[in-house]
Amino acid sequence: MWRALLNAWKVKELRNRLLFTALIIVLVRFASWIPCPGVNPAALEDFIGSVTASSRSSGGVMATIDLFSGGAITHFALGALGIMPYITASIILQLLMPVIPALEKLQREGETGHGKIAQYTRYLTLVVCAVQGCMVSLAMINPTKLGLPAPATPLFVGSEITFVIVNILVLTCTTMVFTWLGEQVTERGIGNGVSLIITIGIVSRMPHSVIELFDMAMKGSTPDGSPFRPVQFLLLMGVFCVVTAATILLSQGYRRVPIQMVRKSVGRQMMGGSTYMPLKVNFANVMPIIFAGAILMIPQTVFPALANRPDAARIWQTLAISFNQDGLGYILTYGVLILLFSFFWVATQFNPLQIADNLKKESAYIPGISPGQPTADYLDAAMTRVTAGGAVFLLVLALFPMFLYNNFGIPFMVAQFFGGTSLLIMVGVVLDTMSQLESHLTMRHYDGFLKSGRLRSRSGN
Repeated sequence: MWRALLNAWKVKELRNRLLFTALIIVLVRFASWIPCPGVNPAALEDFIGSVTASSRSSGGVMATIDLFSGGAITHFALGALGIMPYITASIILQLLMPVIPALEKLQREGETGHGKIAQYTRYLTLVVCAVQGCMVSLAMINPTKLGLPAPATPLFVGSEITFVIVNILVLTCTTMVFTWLGEQVTERGIGNGVSLIITIGIVSRMPHSVIELFDMAMKGSTPDGSPFRPVQFLLLMGVFCVVTAATILLSQGYRRVPIQMVRKSVGRQMMGGSTYMPLKVNFANVMPIIFAGAILMIPQTVFPALANRPDAARIWQTLAISFNQDGLGYILTYGVLILLFSFFWVATQFNPLQIADNLKKESAYIPGISPGQPTADYLDAAMTRVTAGGAVFLLVLALFPMFLYNNFGIPFMVAQFFGGTSLLIMVGVVLDTMSQLESHLTMRHYDGFLKSGRLRSRSGN
């Protein structure tokens, strides 16, 4: 591995790409520390210090937002929204493509269609930024709407209307700049720029989590008073390695469907023969966890707000406790949503009938299966079985951080790195980036990261 990285540094083009990527990462992280206009830094620091102390232990909404913003929400910084509005807009358009024929037609038009879809994604990103920026700004004015305690000192200065309008514009502009920087990294750097920006935000929280874990081992107890010994610290490091290896297997695993292509001559070359179609075990990747977490943020926000009202009924207090991160209602609903969204994503993004038609046009077939509808039925059944196994594996990976928190008292911000969205994103992006590096090296007759075989990206290439 180190030899491959050294070889990458020797190649001028690769060296320039790596330096360009590093420069963009520094700029993005810099934006996570500059407060937005009108913020009262001292009051915000005192308020967030008290709220996140309990939120990291309970895994509340603030802890989740703080993780994906790379700590920017803690300072209400320029990069508080990060790149997530663009990701949200991209997901919405992908889900709308099977429903809206015009979008599906654009997707099949090659570069021209992809360019128009990218333009629509940016327009939708502006809308998502405006909505999320308004919500975050209003939360700064009145945190009690999120079920949080009222701050002792106002978190902002000046007029409320001016504060909201200015920060909507600032947060929206920052997200659009991040989106442009991500595209520049994809074109001129190494890896997928948007994914790298998300990953850097997550990784930036890892040193703090490791230090917190080490402090618990030295003190001999977790924040809630549960015993924690140095041997447990070593065991957790071993568990982290095992879970990471399992995540890599989940990301790289696929089932090979044999494909036989009719031999034909194209010029002087003979085309055709035997090949295979990879059906990914985790076709939906991290999307089911993101969808499930996004939906469950609604009851996590609404139920505590209703329970804190003076005339609140007992049912709201029960629901607020049940839908806390460690509540039974939250865990059961979270697991069911992950399973449902895994199949839903495959149903909307995997089109067996279109694949069967393309195979028929290319004079290809699955041995023992008739072309046309029988091939589509076979692919649908095979993908369903593969997705079932992948969904269960994904469910276990998503619930493992909750298991560590509920049974061992590990703070949720630390437990997040032992599974779930954080680990899946980090593993997937690292594999993609290393795959691109390896492709550049092999093109220049250098050895890649592996002595035999090669790395595959999340797309299976």
